[in-house]
Amino acid sequence: MGTDDQMDCGRRRLLVATAAAGGVATAAAVVPFVASMMPSERARAAGAPVEVDISKLNPGEMMTVEWRGKPVWVIHRTKDMLDSLRKIDGEVSDPQSDRPMQPEYAKNEFRSVKPEIMVVVGICTHLGCSPTEKFKTGAESGVATDWPGGFFCPCHGSTFDLAGRVYKGKPAPDNLEVPPHKYLADTKILIGEDSKGA
Repeated sequence: MGTDDQMDCGRRRLLVATAAAGGVATAAAVVPFVASMMPSERARAAGAPVEVDISKLNPGEMMTVEWRGKPVWVIHRTKDMLDSLRKIDGEVSDPQSDRPMQPEYAKNEFRSVKPEIMVVVGICTHLGCSPTEKFKTGAESGVATDWPGGFFCPCHGSTFDLAGRVYKGKPAPDNLEVPPHKYLADTKILIGEDSKGA
């Protein structure tokens, strides 16, 4: 074997080694780039449905979960809370929930799949503030002496009843939004996905 053959062999090794190093460097650069184009865990979770266990939610209580970066309230309404809704139909601006702030299966007097369980996005439809829970009635609520219970937005004074319907003459233009949801079992709700409310 001559010197030319030895040089060709050396060059080949050098070329192979260089190509291999270049391939490794390219792969090392491409992997993070491709990974950066994939949605993050947080981004995936932000739009994903949220499963909620309501087995420990007692009548008169409310729990808050996060869905798509928004607070969603789940309220276990008592019989008195439900009875109060009929009494104030004339005081709310959209008593029959005609505006599309809820799925069709929640377009009823309770704005829910099951009367006692309310699922609603806890964001005021005026400027996006978060109302506060005011379940106590009358003067004890700090809202009004004849207050039947509901929600009060401290930013501009909008008030909502226990079905999330806005009172007349308030800055909020619409009722609180009812998100798509369905029952997986009597005590489990999936928020963010529905099958006609079943």
